[in-house]
Amino acid sequence: MKGMTASIRSERTKLVLTDWVTANLSVFVFNIFRCFMANPLHDSISDVANYIMQPKLCMEQFLIPLILLFLYWISGFYNNPFGKSRFYELLNTALISAISTILIHLSLLTNDQMNDIEANLVQIVLIFLIFFSLTFSGRLFVINRQIRHFKKKEWKYRAVVVGNSSKAHALARQISGSKAIITTEIIGFFHIPGEDDSDNSAWNLEDIARICSDRNIDHIIISPEKSDDNTVLNLVYQLFPLGIPLKLSPDTINFMTSSIHLKDIYGQPLVDLTHSRMSEGSKNMKRTIDVVASAIVLVLLSPLFLLVALWVRLDSPGPAFYTQQRIGLRQKPFNIIKFRTMRTDAEADGPQLSNDDDPRVTRYGRFLRKYRIDEIPQFFNVLKGDMSLVGPRPEREFFLRQIIRKAPYYTLLYQTRPGITSWGMVKYGYASHVDEMVERSKYDLLYISNMSILVDFKIMLYTVLTILKGKGK
Repeated sequence: MKGMTASIRSERTKLVLTDWVTANLSVFVFNIFRCFMANPLHDSISDVANYIMQPKLCMEQFLIPLILLFLYWISGFYNNPFGKSRFYELLNTALISAISTILIHLSLLTNDQMNDIEANLVQIVLIFLIFFSLTFSGRLFVINRQIRHFKKKEWKYRAVVVGNSSKAHALARQISGSKAIITTEIIGFFHIPGEDDSDNSAWNLEDIARICSDRNIDHIIISPEKSDDNTVLNLVYQLFPLGIPLKLSPDTINFMTSSIHLKDIYGQPLVDLTHSRMSEGSKNMKRTIDVVASAIVLVLLSPLFLLVALWVRLDSPGPAFYTQQRIGLRQKPFNIIKFRTMRTDAEADGPQLSNDDDPRVTRYGRFLRKYRIDEIPQFFNVLKGDMSLVGPRPEREFFLRQIIRKAPYYTLLYQTRPGITSWGMVKYGYASHVDEMVERSKYDLLYISNMSILVDFKIMLYTVLTILKGKGK
């Protein structure tokens, strides 16, 4: 049996197509009612057809479904196509339908507004009822179909357990025996070095990437014999790069991991280690802000790009831009882009952090760093999806390994995209050695525990103030 992860794209496509069909049908049905509301004397099919075929209405028939699909995406409806609650989706659909009704009425139907307030209210209620009822009916059909597959055990999530102690096997039996509609099949166990094995059939942990790929694993459940943060976080550090959701039994959580979001997963109270506390809608809104803001900045500051690039080239020999590999979301490497502020041989003796009096910094480079102008090219990284406007600062693997040894909880920062600015950068600033990087990371851990769009705006505001004051370095 294939894992559910392989079906996510297919089910998401079905949800999108269903919403697109019901959105088109909603606009079409409303336009028929709209025809009679505008002129009750229409009494033939040809009259109605001529009305709804007007160029303005044809354009609306094309645009409104696209606008609705964008709003549905923003709401987070398509992020996780499985395990949806019918009651929650009813509320979600009602909310988005209400927002859509207001937008449609104000932006596209202003010419239809009548002096009769009651008639306008009837029109608003009619839009809402048509869009809500048709949209939710389509979604309910898809969700009920998924539930039937799960009830018949035709669909199951496939999981492996990292841990082979009696505790791990007890958790596996609890998950396998769950009465929840959405069930999880435990495929096998992995031995954790230093722990006693409950049986001899466990795989070696170094083979987990191959086995998860060969067996279409959807989730990895971490269940060490001893409940200490260092063991858990070191395992998380090893498993994050696999790109498979990591789950953890709540009785394993101690002080440093207590900030992780706890929620009920398929009938079992497991902790999701790979996703931040933000709602799916907030995540999509954050990404939308990232893309729009980055595009605007890159367009508006393009003349500054040319001037700074020329300035860097005249200041010292070497390229205007500097790229360096950093570790991003779920420990995926990417190349960060900056204006070069140091000599080209700055790291001839190996990776080094900078400090206030660093002789490797060029004359103009010191000014660029002070006002953080050297960070501007990172908006390209944001546009590509490597980074966000706000998030923990990305580090190099060389320093990352040193940080993890001193502070294993740093692993949790890879739940979210790194950012151009961060709470750590605002409150602490640049770090000149690993101990300072560890201290700064505590602010970033606080950030991922309290992530929200409002917090992001607050950090961006403080960042602007820091830049204006010339306290970038």
